[in-house]
Amino acid sequence: MQHEAAGNEEPDIPREALIEYFGDSFVAVEKFAERLRNEGELRGLIGPREVPRIWDRHILNSAAVVPFLPRTGLIADVGSGAGLPGVVIAAMRPEATVYLIEPMERRCAWLTEIAEDLSLPNIEVKRGRAEEYHGAFECDAVTSRAVAALDKLARLSLPLVRPGGEMIVLKGRNVSREIDPARKVLRKLKGSEPEIIEAPTLPGVETTTVVRIVRQTGSR
Repeated sequence: MQHEAAGNEEPDIPREALIEYFGDSFVAVEKFAERLRNEGELRGLIGPREVPRIWDRHILNSAAVVPFLPRTGLIADVGSGAGLPGVVIAAMRPEATVYLIEPMERRCAWLTEIAEDLSLPNIEVKRGRAEEYHGAFECDAVTSRAVAALDKLARLSLPLVRPGGEMIVLKGRNVSREIDPARKVLRKLKGSEPEIIEAPTLPGVETTTVVRIVRQTGSR
């Protein structure tokens, strides 16, 4: 669980720091943040308490996973919802193809609209549940944010990962409690022992927890 700032207000993050952190992707990411701030609650994408904290709780939290993702190849975001982290990833990894997998039609409409508005041609919206795409394609990396417990998430995500590829997901601080219940399904799907990584972004912004699981090759 993330700590609440006083009054639930966003920490004072200097714009210059955001520009430096996001580099060439800042223009698209800033536009995405503004669209979420202005329309996210109205369109049922985020709750009203989240609106004042778009940058630290959502955008930077999503961006924390990007250093662990490949620069090229195919990345999928399972249960993309508002586009967190998928849209942020697509902006920061312009040479990768990013599939946004989302079952709800209205959210898919939003994601398609955002991809066009932000000029992110590397996004492809896939309407449906992750399990509907098992066997349809294999990704270099599959990610997600706040979708399910690790055992269920592994069943959804690992079949989408190519052998040698990685499932790299954003989780809460208590994710260590989810590892033992997930070990049986991880063994069945040739997932490695989960690696829990603390992923910082900017000073003053809470560190994000990332879990990395490799889909192993061979019989083990």
